Amino acid sequence: MKLSKASLAIGAMLGSSVSCAAFAIDLYVDTKTEQIYAKPGPGRVHMGSFVREDTPAKAAKASSGKTINTPADREPENTAEMAGANASAAELAAMRKDLELKAKMREARLVSEIGSLEERVKEAEKVHVEFHDGGPHFASKDGNFTFAMNGRMQAGSQYNFINEVQPATGSNLPNELNSGATIRRARLGFEGTFFKIWDYKYEHDFTRGNGSLAAGVTDAFIRLNVTKPFSVKVGSFKEPFSLEEAASNRFLTFIERHLAVNSFVDNPNTYKTGIGANYAEPRFQFGVAFQTEPVGPWSAASTSVNAAGNNPRNNGSGDTGWEGIGRISGRPWMEDETKFVHIGISAGHTAVNTQYAANGTIATTPSAQGGGGGGMAFFAFPGTNVDRTNVLNTGNLSVGNKGAPGSRQITSYDRYGAEGWLVHGPLSLQAEYLRTNINGIGYDNEHFTGYYGFASYFLTGESKTYHVRNGAANRIKPKQRFQWNGPGWGAWEVAAGYDYLNLNSGVIRGGQMDMVRFALNWYPHPNVKIQNNIIHVLNVDTSGSTIPRTAGFNDARLSSFLTQVQVDF
Repeated sequence: MKLSKASLAIGAMLGSSVSCAAFAIDLYVDTKTEQIYAKPGPGRVHMGSFVREDTPAKAAKASSGKTINTPADREPENTAEMAGANASAAELAAMRKDLELKAKMREARLVSEIGSLEERVKEAEKVHVEFHDGGPHFASKDGNFTFAMNGRMQAGSQYNFINEVQPATGSNLPNELNSGATIRRARLGFEGTFFKIWDYKYEHDFTRGNGSLAAGVTDAFIRLNVTKPFSVKVGSFKEPFSLEEAASNRFLTFIERHLAVNSFVDNPNTYKTGIGANYAEPRFQFGVAFQTEPVGPWSAASTSVNAAGNNPRNNGSGDTGWEGIGRISGRPWMEDETKFVHIGISAGHTAVNTQYAANGTIATTPSAQGGGGGGMAFFAFPGTNVDRTNVLNTGNLSVGNKGAPGSRQITSYDRYGAEGWLVHGPLSLQAEYLRTNINGIGYDNEHFTGYYGFASYFLTGESKTYHVRNGAANRIKPKQRFQWNGPGWGAWEVAAGYDYLNLNSGVIRGGQMDMVRFALNWYPHPNVKIQNNIIHVLNVDTSGSTIPRTAGFNDARLSSFLTQVQVDF
């Protein structure tokens, strides 16, 4: 603030008019109007104390408490000089306050501008995009909503270099396996969260379904995350059963799952509709579900290789098949994520509906209106990925007219499994034992058994990874990704294992088979995987089978070279 000459003159005149020697007056100047006041008020700055000319300067100095800007060895000659000195001190004080005020105003403007900028940044960041596991991931700034795309494509080939089987008879098709190539899986889906505690997933496989669009649905559920480890979901999802089945087919060591897992879990369609609960933490997992048939009409209740599925639901009579199923797993020994032992058990009871016509017969195939059919069959193919012809096959376990002599009817089956998995750095050992008991009319303790075991080793030093929620294998991330002009070669894995399945029991003659598998897998990138498998069947025993195709594989010698290229996100 700068005081005008008029203000200083007025101050000098007031100072010279004071009549009392001991009288002093305080003056104040308005910082906006520059008017002089004898009383303090809003916006007024104290100029100083003014006294008569016969009052010693030191008294004025003591009274005002301010230092007058005059030589110390003389007193002011008149009141005007005293007023001028006091006015100069007041002017300096006012200017100092004015500078402080302007500095505060500048600081306030700066804070306001920064706040406005932050608001604009927040507005721009309300939705941001990231890439998780190679796929786009959208999220709101507050984290309440997320959305992500997922997909996979697996292209495979099969070359059968040993294919010795019995010749077909009559009008039956040849028994041998065919070489070729195929798109094993082609899936596209989306998943995400809403209001943080809910999540959802939908996935469609375009290679599934016998021509039924609904049968291509795999995962389609909504899940409530009650706490971090505990969740409940409703919709279509995998049965909680088996270590190898719990792992996504993206993360399998071999191209195809083992015989018993395929026969007891995959082929009857592991994706079923219902409600499930899951508890998962790093050392312990528990899953239980109450489920019924897969999504869609009759063609969804059976897979592309299982014509005898569960109960048809389109206009079909009879009850729907239900199941209760669960799995407990955990890591009782664990040093870290590269050194642990995993064990687990699974169990489930599945009710099977067989639909009989009014005359007591069973339709061989469901009608277009959904009537007839039902029952259950178990079968297996020898780990091939293009020609998955059933080598073992029980046929429909509901046989003959209802109540007729020699007829049989499956009413339910019980499944049990035990699993073990050791990971110690680059070394991994995995094994499972599975059993299925058949219940129904005409059956007495018939059961099927299967088991497998294999070892794998990463030549480049990686370790198998663990998916906590699934209690199974997870994505492999190479220590060094493959680069054309760099030092990285990706991750390289070798594996070998034994596989056995027996579908012969009591009156059931589905056959038995054992085989060995060898694998060389290359992971150039976390989202790219190239697998090479050699499978060799050691023995096939289908003697006694009433199915010509199955009987034709008795004592067959089969060996194949398989490849699969996978890209997923």
